[in-house]
Amino acid sequence: MEISIKSGSPEKQRGACVVVGVFDHRKLSLAAELIDQAANGYLADILRRGDMDGKQGSSLILHHVPGIASERVLLVGLGKEREFRDKPYLDAVRSAIKVLSDIGVSDATLYLTEIRVKKRELAWNLEQAVLVTQETLYRFDQMKSKPEEQKKSLRKLVLAVQRRDDLALGEAAVARGMAIAGGIKLAKDLGNLPGNVCTPTYIAEQAKALAKEFGLGIEVMEQPEIEKLGMGSFLSVAKGSDEPPRFIVLTHKGGDKQKNVKQKPVVLVGKGITFDSGGISLKPGAEMDEMKYDMCGAASVLGALRAAAELKLPLNVTGLIATCENMPSGRANKPGDVVTSMSGQTIEILNTDAEGRLILCDALTYAEKLDPACVVDIATLTGACVIALGHVATGLLSNEDSLARELLHAGDNASDRCWQLPLWDDYQELLKSNFADMANIGGRAGGTITAACFLSRFAEKYHWAHLDIAGTAWKSGKEKGSTGRPVGLLVHFLAKRAAG
Repeated sequence: MEISIKSGSPEKQRGACVVVGVFDHRKLSLAAELIDQAANGYLADILRRGDMDGKQGSSLILHHVPGIASERVLLVGLGKEREFRDKPYLDAVRSAIKVLSDIGVSDATLYLTEIRVKKRELAWNLEQAVLVTQETLYRFDQMKSKPEEQKKSLRKLVLAVQRRDDLALGEAAVARGMAIAGGIKLAKDLGNLPGNVCTPTYIAEQAKALAKEFGLGIEVMEQPEIEKLGMGSFLSVAKGSDEPPRFIVLTHKGGDKQKNVKQKPVVLVGKGITFDSGGISLKPGAEMDEMKYDMCGAASVLGALRAAAELKLPLNVTGLIATCENMPSGRANKPGDVVTSMSGQTIEILNTDAEGRLILCDALTYAEKLDPACVVDIATLTGACVIALGHVATGLLSNEDSLARELLHAGDNASDRCWQLPLWDDYQELLKSNFADMANIGGRAGGTITAACFLSRFAEKYHWAHLDIAGTAWKSGKEKGSTGRPVGLLVHFLAKRAAG
Protein backbone atom coordinates (compact mmCIF):
# COMPACT_ATOMS: atom_id res chain seq x y z
CA MET A 1 0.00 0.00 0.00
CA GLU A 2 1.25 3.48 -0.87
CA ILE A 3 1.15 6.06 1.95
CA SER A 4 2.37 9.60 1.33
CA ILE A 5 2.32 13.12 2.84
CA LYS A 6 0.70 16.17 1.34
CA SER A 7 -0.06 19.75 2.26
CA GLY A 8 -3.14 21.26 0.63
CA SER A 9 -6.68 22.47 1.18
CA PRO A 10 -9.23 19.64 1.57
CA GLU A 11 -11.86 21.06 -0.79
CA LYS A 12 -9.33 20.93 -3.67
CA GLN A 13 -8.22 17.33 -3.18
CA ARG A 14 -9.19 15.11 -6.08
CA GLY A 15 -9.74 11.41 -5.61
CA ALA A 16 -12.22 8.92 -4.22
CA CYS A 17 -12.60 10.33 -0.71
CA VAL A 18 -11.52 13.07 1.72
CA VAL A 19 -11.74 12.25 5.44
CA VAL A 20 -12.39 15.01 7.99
CA GLY A 21 -13.40 15.08 11.64
CA VAL A 22 -16.39 16.36 13.60
CA PHE A 23 -16.22 16.90 17.36
CA ASP A 24 -19.08 16.37 19.79
CA HIS A 25 -22.05 18.75 19.47
CA ARG A 26 -21.45 19.02 15.72
CA LYS A 27 -18.29 21.14 15.97
CA LEU A 28 -16.34 20.92 12.73
CA SER A 29 -12.58 20.39 12.66
CA LEU A 30 -10.56 22.94 10.66
CA ALA A 31 -10.49 20.77 7.51
CA ALA A 32 -14.24 20.15 7.82
CA GLU A 33 -14.82 23.91 8.16
CA LEU A 34 -12.89 24.57 4.95
CA ILE A 35 -15.03 22.02 3.10
CA ASP A 36 -18.19 23.51 4.62
CA GLN A 37 -17.21 27.00 3.48
CA ALA A 38 -16.50 25.79 -0.05
CA ALA A 39 -19.83 23.94 -0.06
CA ASN A 40 -21.82 26.97 1.21
CA GLY A 41 -22.72 25.43 4.56
CA TYR A 42 -23.63 21.99 3.19
CA LEU A 43 -21.95 20.08 6.05
CA ALA A 44 -23.41 22.29 8.76
CA ASP A 45 -26.88 21.84 7.26
CA ILE A 46 -26.49 18.02 7.21
CA LEU A 47 -25.37 18.05 10.85
CA ARG A 48 -28.22 20.33 11.95
CA ARG A 49 -30.69 17.80 10.57
CA GLY A 50 -29.33 15.25 13.04
CA ASP A 51 -27.62 12.90 10.58
CA MET A 52 -24.51 13.02 12.77
CA ASP A 53 -23.58 14.65 16.06
CA GLY A 54 -19.82 14.03 16.24
CA LYS A 55 -19.91 11.38 18.93
CA GLN A 56 -16.86 9.14 19.05
CA GLY A 57 -17.27 6.12 16.79
CA SER A 58 -19.85 7.68 14.50
CA SER A 59 -19.32 8.26 10.78
CA LEU A 60 -21.20 9.56 7.76
CA ILE A 61 -20.29 9.22 4.08
CA LEU A 62 -21.41 12.03 1.73
CA HIS A 63 -21.39 11.80 -2.07
CA HIS A 64 -20.93 14.66 -4.57
CA VAL A 65 -20.67 17.46 -2.01
CA PRO A 66 -21.10 20.73 -3.96
CA GLY A 67 -17.91 22.69 -4.61
CA ILE A 68 -15.67 19.78 -3.56
CA ALA A 69 -13.24 18.09 -5.95
CA SER A 70 -13.34 14.71 -4.22
CA GLU A 71 -16.04 12.17 -5.10
CA ARG A 72 -16.89 11.61 -1.43
CA VAL A 73 -16.43 13.24 1.98
CA LEU A 74 -16.25 10.98 5.01
CA LEU A 75 -17.16 12.60 8.32
CA VAL A 76 -15.72 10.84 11.38
CA GLY A 77 -16.89 11.50 14.94
CA LEU A 78 -14.11 12.60 17.31
CA GLY A 79 -15.97 12.92 20.61
CA LYS A 80 -15.26 15.74 23.08
CA GLU A 81 -12.58 18.15 21.86
CA ARG A 82 -11.16 18.78 25.33
CA GLU A 83 -10.70 15.01 25.79
CA PHE A 84 -9.13 14.33 22.39
CA ARG A 85 -6.17 12.22 23.46
CA ASP A 86 -4.47 9.07 22.18
CA LYS A 87 -7.36 6.62 22.24
CA PRO A 88 -10.01 8.83 20.58
CA TYR A 89 -7.53 9.72 17.83
CA LEU A 90 -6.54 6.11 17.19
CA ASP A 91 -10.19 5.02 17.28
CA ALA A 92 -11.13 7.76 14.79
CA VAL A 93 -8.41 6.73 12.32
CA ARG A 94 -9.37 3.07 12.73
CA SER A 95 -13.03 3.89 12.12
CA ALA A 96 -12.15 5.89 9.00
CA ILE A 97 -9.99 3.15 7.50
CA LYS A 98 -12.64 0.53 8.23
CA VAL A 99 -15.34 2.57 6.44
CA LEU A 100 -13.02 3.24 3.49
CA SER A 101 -12.27 -0.47 3.29
CA ASP A 102 -15.94 -1.46 3.60
CA ILE A 103 -17.06 0.82 0.77
CA GLY A 104 -14.16 -0.29 -1.42
CA VAL A 105 -12.50 3.02 -2.34
CA SER A 106 -9.04 2.77 -3.86
CA ASP A 107 -7.61 6.06 -2.58
CA ALA A 108 -8.29 8.65 0.13
CA THR A 109 -6.83 11.73 1.78
CA LEU A 110 -6.91 11.70 5.59
CA TYR A 111 -7.16 15.08 7.33
CA LEU A 112 -7.51 13.61 10.82
CA THR A 113 -3.70 13.75 11.05
CA GLU A 114 -3.83 17.56 11.20
CA ILE A 115 -5.93 17.57 14.37
CA ARG A 116 -4.15 18.40 17.61
CA VAL A 117 -3.94 15.40 19.97
CA LYS A 118 -3.25 16.39 23.58
CA LYS A 119 0.41 15.94 24.57
CA ARG A 120 1.37 14.61 21.12
CA GLU A 121 3.34 16.02 18.21
CA LEU A 122 2.54 15.83 14.50
CA ALA A 123 5.10 13.03 13.94
CA TRP A 124 3.21 10.84 16.41
CA ASN A 125 -0.09 11.51 14.61
CA LEU A 126 1.40 10.49 11.27
CA GLU A 127 3.27 7.40 12.48
CA GLN A 128 0.24 6.11 14.36
CA ALA A 129 -2.01 6.74 11.34
CA VAL A 130 0.29 4.49 9.31
CA LEU A 131 0.28 1.77 11.98
CA VAL A 132 -3.49 1.86 12.56
CA THR A 133 -4.10 1.75 8.80
CA GLN A 134 -1.90 -1.30 8.32
CA GLU A 135 -3.40 -2.98 11.40
CA THR A 136 -6.97 -2.40 10.20
CA LEU A 137 -6.25 -3.71 6.70
CA TYR A 138 -4.23 -6.73 7.90
CA ARG A 139 -5.60 -10.10 6.85
CA PHE A 140 -4.25 -13.58 7.54
CA ASP A 141 -5.70 -16.05 5.08
CA GLN A 142 -2.61 -17.97 3.98
CA MET A 143 -3.99 -21.22 5.38
CA LYS A 144 -7.43 -21.00 3.76
CA SER A 145 -8.12 -22.93 0.56
CA LYS A 146 -10.55 -20.21 -0.53
CA PRO A 147 -9.72 -16.84 1.03
CA GLU A 148 -12.74 -14.62 1.68
CA GLU A 149 -13.44 -12.34 -1.25
CA GLN A 150 -12.49 -8.76 -0.44
CA LYS A 151 -13.87 -5.58 -1.95
CA LYS A 152 -11.53 -3.37 -3.96
CA SER A 153 -8.82 -2.56 -1.44
CA LEU A 154 -7.51 0.82 -0.35
CA ARG A 155 -4.28 1.12 -2.33
CA LYS A 156 -3.28 4.75 -1.80
CA LEU A 157 -3.59 6.89 1.33
CA VAL A 158 -2.47 10.51 1.61
CA LEU A 159 -1.86 11.90 5.11
CA ALA A 160 -2.45 15.64 5.35
CA VAL A 161 -0.25 18.21 7.11
CA GLN A 162 -1.15 21.88 7.43
CA ARG A 163 2.20 23.43 6.47
CA ARG A 164 4.64 22.67 3.68
CA ASP A 165 7.41 23.05 6.28
CA ASP A 166 6.06 19.86 7.90
CA LEU A 167 6.56 17.69 4.81
CA ALA A 168 10.12 16.57 5.64
CA LEU A 169 9.17 15.71 9.21
CA GLY A 170 6.10 13.93 7.92
CA GLU A 171 8.02 11.82 5.43
CA ALA A 172 10.39 10.67 8.19
CA ALA A 173 7.45 9.77 10.45
CA VAL A 174 5.77 7.80 7.65
CA ALA A 175 9.01 5.98 6.85
CA ARG A 176 9.36 5.01 10.52
CA GLY A 177 5.73 3.93 10.65
CA MET A 178 6.07 1.81 7.51
CA ALA A 179 9.22 0.12 8.85
CA ILE A 180 7.51 -0.65 12.17
CA ALA A 181 4.42 -1.87 10.30
CA GLY A 182 6.61 -4.20 8.23
CA GLY A 183 8.12 -5.62 11.40
CA ILE A 184 4.70 -6.01 12.99
CA LYS A 185 3.35 -7.81 9.93
CA LEU A 186 6.26 -10.25 10.01
CA ALA A 187 5.68 -10.90 13.72
CA LYS A 188 1.93 -11.32 13.19
CA ASP A 189 2.32 -13.71 10.28
CA LEU A 190 4.73 -15.90 12.25
CA GLY A 191 2.50 -15.85 15.32
CA ASN A 192 -0.63 -16.73 13.35
CA LEU A 193 0.90 -19.67 11.52
CA PRO A 194 0.01 -23.07 13.04
CA GLY A 195 2.60 -25.02 15.00
CA ASN A 196 2.84 -27.70 12.34
CA VAL A 197 4.09 -25.04 9.89
CA CYS A 198 5.92 -22.57 12.12
CA THR A 199 8.45 -24.97 13.63
CA PRO A 200 11.93 -24.09 14.96
CA THR A 201 13.31 -25.02 11.54
CA TYR A 202 10.81 -22.69 9.84
CA ILE A 203 11.73 -19.77 12.13
CA ALA A 204 15.39 -20.35 11.28
CA GLU A 205 14.53 -20.32 7.57
CA GLN A 206 12.65 -17.03 7.97
CA ALA A 207 15.61 -15.54 9.83
CA LYS A 208 17.89 -16.56 6.94
CA ALA A 209 15.51 -15.03 4.40
CA LEU A 210 15.38 -11.82 6.44
CA ALA A 211 19.17 -11.70 6.64
CA LYS A 212 19.47 -12.14 2.87
CA GLU A 213 16.88 -9.45 2.10
CA PHE A 214 18.27 -6.81 4.47
CA GLY A 215 21.98 -7.64 4.59
CA LEU A 216 22.01 -8.93 8.16
CA GLY A 217 24.54 -11.32 9.66
CA ILE A 218 23.11 -14.75 10.44
CA GLU A 219 24.23 -17.88 12.30
CA VAL A 220 21.88 -20.79 12.92
CA MET A 221 23.07 -23.41 15.40
CA GLU A 222 21.65 -26.92 15.38
CA GLN A 223 21.59 -29.44 18.22
CA PRO A 224 25.26 -30.55 18.11
CA GLU A 225 26.45 -26.93 18.26
CA ILE A 226 23.97 -26.11 21.04
CA GLU A 227 25.23 -29.12 23.00
CA LYS A 228 28.82 -27.94 22.49
CA LEU A 229 27.88 -24.60 24.06
CA GLY A 230 26.64 -26.45 27.13
CA MET A 231 23.05 -25.20 26.94
CA GLY A 232 21.69 -28.00 29.10
CA SER A 233 18.66 -26.07 30.29
CA PHE A 234 17.53 -25.14 26.75
CA LEU A 235 18.11 -28.68 25.46
CA SER A 236 16.18 -30.21 28.35
CA VAL A 237 13.03 -28.50 27.04
CA ALA A 238 13.74 -29.45 23.42
CA LYS A 239 14.34 -33.15 24.10
CA GLY A 240 10.64 -33.91 24.60
CA SER A 241 9.86 -33.11 20.96
CA ASP A 242 10.65 -34.72 17.62
CA GLU A 243 11.22 -31.22 16.20
CA PRO A 244 14.92 -30.28 16.47
CA PRO A 245 15.82 -27.04 18.30
CA ARG A 246 17.57 -24.05 16.78
CA PHE A 247 19.61 -21.23 18.29
CA ILE A 248 19.66 -18.20 16.00
CA VAL A 249 22.05 -15.23 16.07
CA LEU A 250 20.98 -12.35 13.81
CA THR A 251 23.05 -9.15 13.60
CA HIS A 252 22.49 -5.63 12.26
CA LYS A 253 25.84 -3.82 12.24
CA GLY A 254 24.63 -0.28 11.66
CA GLY A 255 26.89 1.21 14.33
CA ASP A 256 30.17 -0.03 12.89
CA LYS A 257 29.43 1.75 9.63
CA GLN A 258 29.10 5.12 11.36
CA LYS A 259 32.05 5.16 13.76
CA ASN A 260 35.69 4.19 13.83
CA VAL A 261 35.38 2.61 17.28
CA LYS A 262 33.67 -0.73 17.80
CA GLN A 263 30.18 -0.20 19.20
CA LYS A 264 28.81 -2.61 21.79
CA PRO A 265 25.60 -4.22 20.54
CA VAL A 266 22.13 -3.90 21.98
CA VAL A 267 21.02 -7.52 22.35
CA LEU A 268 17.40 -8.63 21.98
CA VAL A 269 16.59 -12.14 23.22
CA GLY A 270 13.38 -13.82 22.07
CA LYS A 271 11.54 -16.82 23.49
CA GLY A 272 10.68 -19.12 20.59
CA ILE A 273 8.52 -21.97 21.89
CA THR A 274 6.68 -22.82 18.67
CA PHE A 275 4.14 -24.91 20.57
CA ASP A 276 3.77 -25.21 24.32
CA SER A 277 1.76 -28.19 25.51
CA GLY A 278 3.09 -27.67 29.03
CA GLY A 279 5.11 -30.86 28.73
CA ILE A 280 4.52 -33.46 31.45
CA SER A 281 2.79 -30.69 33.45
CA LEU A 282 0.19 -30.73 30.67
CA LYS A 283 -1.95 -27.66 30.09
CA PRO A 284 -5.78 -27.91 30.07
CA GLY A 285 -7.21 -28.66 26.62
CA ALA A 286 -9.35 -25.51 26.40
CA GLU A 287 -7.64 -22.83 24.32
CA MET A 288 -4.44 -24.87 24.07
CA ASP A 289 -4.42 -23.94 20.37
CA GLU A 290 -3.30 -20.48 21.45
CA MET A 291 -0.01 -21.96 22.60
CA LYS A 292 1.22 -21.65 19.02
CA TYR A 293 1.72 -18.00 20.01
CA ASP A 294 4.39 -18.92 22.54
CA MET A 295 7.03 -17.90 20.01
CA CYS A 296 5.84 -14.29 19.80
CA GLY A 297 8.93 -13.07 21.67
CA ALA A 298 11.08 -14.57 18.93
CA ALA A 299 8.78 -13.12 16.27
CA SER A 300 9.07 -9.64 17.79
CA VAL A 301 12.87 -9.87 17.72
CA LEU A 302 12.76 -10.69 14.00
CA GLY A 303 10.28 -7.85 13.44
CA ALA A 304 12.43 -5.34 15.33
CA LEU A 305 15.59 -6.39 13.43
CA ARG A 306 13.72 -6.03 10.14
CA ALA A 307 12.63 -2.50 11.02
CA ALA A 308 16.10 -1.52 12.28
CA ALA A 309 17.62 -2.70 9.02
CA GLU A 310 14.99 -0.98 6.87
CA LEU A 311 15.55 2.29 8.76
CA LYS A 312 19.33 1.79 8.54
CA LEU A 313 19.67 2.64 12.22
CA PRO A 314 23.29 3.56 13.07
CA LEU A 315 23.33 1.02 15.88
CA ASN A 316 24.68 -2.48 16.39
CA VAL A 317 21.79 -4.81 17.25
CA THR A 318 21.99 -8.55 17.82
CA GLY A 319 18.97 -10.79 18.04
CA LEU A 320 19.23 -14.11 19.91
CA ILE A 321 16.43 -16.63 19.45
CA ALA A 322 16.20 -19.93 21.31
CA THR A 323 13.46 -21.94 19.62
CA CYS A 324 12.01 -25.41 20.22
CA GLU A 325 8.76 -27.15 21.14
CA ASN A 326 7.66 -28.12 24.66
CA MET A 327 6.00 -31.53 24.33
CA PRO A 328 5.24 -34.53 26.58
CA SER A 329 7.07 -37.74 25.71
CA GLY A 330 9.24 -40.44 27.22
CA ARG A 331 12.23 -38.13 26.79
CA ALA A 332 10.58 -35.00 28.18
CA ASN A 333 11.55 -33.15 31.37
CA LYS A 334 9.84 -34.53 34.48
CA PRO A 335 8.94 -32.57 37.61
CA GLY A 336 11.84 -33.09 39.99
CA ASP A 337 14.50 -33.33 37.26
CA VAL A 338 17.66 -31.28 37.77
CA VAL A 339 19.40 -29.73 34.73
CA THR A 340 22.63 -27.79 34.33
CA SER A 341 22.49 -24.46 32.50
CA MET A 342 25.17 -22.98 30.26
CA SER A 343 26.22 -20.81 33.22
CA GLY A 344 26.94 -23.91 35.29
CA GLN A 345 24.06 -23.19 37.67
CA THR A 346 21.72 -26.10 38.35
CA ILE A 347 17.94 -25.90 38.16
CA GLU A 348 15.31 -28.12 39.76
CA ILE A 349 12.32 -28.35 37.43
CA LEU A 350 9.22 -28.27 39.61
CA ASN A 351 6.86 -27.53 36.72
CA THR A 352 7.63 -28.37 33.09
CA ASP A 353 5.18 -25.69 31.95
CA ALA A 354 7.61 -23.04 33.23
CA GLU A 355 9.83 -23.85 30.27
CA GLY A 356 10.31 -20.40 28.73
CA ARG A 357 12.72 -19.34 31.43
CA LEU A 358 14.67 -22.59 30.91
CA ILE A 359 15.48 -21.68 27.31
CA LEU A 360 15.94 -17.96 27.97
CA CYS A 361 18.46 -18.46 30.77
CA ASP A 362 20.95 -20.11 28.41
CA ALA A 363 20.39 -17.40 25.79
CA LEU A 364 21.08 -14.76 28.44
CA THR A 365 24.30 -16.53 29.37
CA TYR A 366 25.30 -16.62 25.69
CA ALA A 367 24.69 -12.85 25.54
CA GLU A 368 27.67 -12.34 27.89
CA LYS A 369 29.96 -13.44 25.04
CA LEU A 370 28.83 -10.44 23.00
CA ASP A 371 29.95 -7.80 25.56
CA PRO A 372 26.55 -6.09 25.19
CA ALA A 373 25.64 -2.46 25.80
CA CYS A 374 22.43 -3.88 27.28
CA VAL A 375 20.17 -6.91 26.90
CA VAL A 376 16.38 -6.99 26.59
CA ASP A 377 14.53 -10.30 26.55
CA ILE A 378 11.00 -10.60 25.23
CA ALA A 379 8.80 -13.54 26.19
CA THR A 380 5.22 -14.73 26.59
CA LEU A 381 6.34 -15.90 30.00
CA THR A 382 3.63 -15.93 32.68
CA GLY A 383 -0.13 -16.14 32.95
CA ALA A 384 0.35 -14.11 36.13
CA CYS A 385 1.24 -11.09 34.00
CA VAL A 386 -2.13 -11.33 32.24
CA ILE A 387 -3.85 -11.31 35.64
CA ALA A 388 -1.76 -8.36 36.83
CA LEU A 389 -1.88 -6.10 33.76
CA GLY A 390 -4.53 -7.57 31.49
CA HIS A 391 -4.04 -7.17 27.75
CA VAL A 392 -3.12 -3.47 27.83
CA ALA A 393 0.42 -3.18 29.19
CA THR A 394 3.48 -5.37 28.84
CA GLY A 395 5.21 -6.28 32.10
CA LEU A 396 8.68 -4.76 32.56
CA LEU A 397 11.34 -5.77 35.07
CA SER A 398 14.97 -4.70 35.05
CA ASN A 399 18.20 -4.70 37.03
CA GLU A 400 18.95 -1.16 35.84
CA ASP A 401 16.47 1.68 36.38
CA SER A 402 17.87 3.85 33.57
CA LEU A 403 17.25 1.04 31.07
CA ALA A 404 13.75 0.55 32.44
CA ARG A 405 13.05 4.27 31.96
CA GLU A 406 14.22 4.07 28.34
CA LEU A 407 11.79 1.25 27.65
CA LEU A 408 8.91 2.95 29.46
CA HIS A 409 9.49 6.12 27.44
CA ALA A 410 9.79 4.16 24.17
CA GLY A 411 6.56 2.32 24.92
CA ASP A 412 4.71 5.59 25.52
CA ASN A 413 6.02 7.14 22.30
CA ALA A 414 5.10 4.02 20.34
CA SER A 415 1.64 3.63 21.96
CA ASP A 416 2.90 0.15 22.89
CA ARG A 417 3.08 0.64 26.62
CA CYS A 418 4.77 -1.33 29.37
CA TRP A 419 4.58 -1.11 33.17
CA GLN A 420 7.45 -1.67 35.60
CA LEU A 421 7.15 -4.24 38.37
CA PRO A 422 9.64 -4.60 41.27
CA LEU A 423 12.64 -6.90 41.10
CA TRP A 424 13.50 -6.90 44.79
CA ASP A 425 15.80 -9.46 46.43
CA ASP A 426 12.96 -10.38 48.79
CA TYR A 427 11.33 -12.35 45.96
CA GLN A 428 14.47 -14.40 45.27
CA GLU A 429 13.80 -16.42 48.44
CA LEU A 430 10.84 -18.06 46.71
CA LEU A 431 13.16 -19.81 44.22
CA LYS A 432 15.08 -21.81 46.83
CA SER A 433 15.53 -25.51 46.15
CA ASN A 434 16.62 -28.34 48.44
CA PHE A 435 18.26 -30.18 45.54
CA ALA A 436 19.69 -27.60 43.12
CA ASP A 437 20.92 -24.01 42.97
CA MET A 438 17.37 -22.86 42.29
CA ALA A 439 13.88 -24.02 41.38
CA ASN A 440 12.29 -22.99 38.10
CA ILE A 441 9.12 -21.67 39.80
CA GLY A 442 8.41 -19.79 43.00
CA GLY A 443 4.74 -20.57 43.55
CA ARG A 444 1.56 -18.72 42.58
CA ALA A 445 2.25 -15.48 44.46
CA GLY A 446 4.08 -12.88 42.38
CA GLY A 447 4.57 -15.30 39.48
CA THR A 448 5.66 -12.66 36.97
CA ILE A 449 8.20 -11.26 39.42
CA THR A 450 9.68 -14.60 40.46
CA ALA A 451 10.03 -15.60 36.80
CA ALA A 452 12.05 -12.42 36.21
CA CYS A 453 14.03 -13.09 39.40
CA PHE A 454 14.98 -16.47 37.95
CA LEU A 455 16.19 -14.82 34.71
CA SER A 456 18.06 -12.11 36.61
CA ARG A 457 20.43 -14.76 37.99
CA PHE A 458 21.74 -15.25 34.46
CA ALA A 459 21.99 -11.53 33.63
CA GLU A 460 24.15 -10.20 36.45
CA LYS A 461 27.07 -9.10 34.27
CA TYR A 462 25.24 -6.50 32.17
CA HIS A 463 22.29 -4.12 32.15
CA TRP A 464 19.22 -6.23 31.47
CA ALA A 465 15.46 -5.82 31.12
CA HIS A 466 12.70 -8.38 30.73
CA LEU A 467 9.45 -7.78 28.83
CA ASP A 468 6.65 -10.20 29.69
CA ILE A 469 4.27 -10.04 26.72
CA ALA A 470 1.93 -12.85 27.79
CA GLY A 471 -1.02 -10.47 27.86
CA THR A 472 -0.14 -8.26 24.90
CA ALA A 473 1.30 -10.51 22.18
CA TRP A 474 -2.05 -11.90 21.10
CA LYS A 475 -5.76 -11.42 21.53
CA SER A 476 -8.27 -14.18 22.21
CA GLY A 477 -11.92 -14.53 21.31
CA LYS A 478 -13.71 -14.13 17.99
CA GLU A 479 -10.93 -12.04 16.47
CA LYS A 480 -8.07 -13.99 18.02
CA GLY A 481 -4.65 -13.54 16.54
CA SER A 482 -1.18 -12.15 17.00
CA THR A 483 -0.85 -8.41 17.71
CA GLY A 484 2.78 -7.94 16.69
CA ARG A 485 3.57 -6.31 20.02
CA PRO A 486 6.06 -5.15 21.22
CA VAL A 487 7.76 -4.47 17.87
CA GLY A 488 6.79 -0.78 18.05
CA LEU A 489 8.23 -0.40 21.55
CA LEU A 490 11.48 -2.12 20.56
CA VAL A 491 11.97 -0.04 17.42
CA HIS A 492 11.43 3.23 19.29
CA PHE A 493 13.88 2.03 21.96
CA LEU A 494 16.49 1.18 19.31
CA ALA A 495 15.92 4.41 17.36
CA LYS A 496 16.40 6.52 20.49
CA ARG A 497 19.61 4.63 21.29
CA ALA A 498 20.81 5.17 17.73
CA ALA A 499 20.10 8.90 17.97
CA GLY A 500 22.29 9.07 21.08
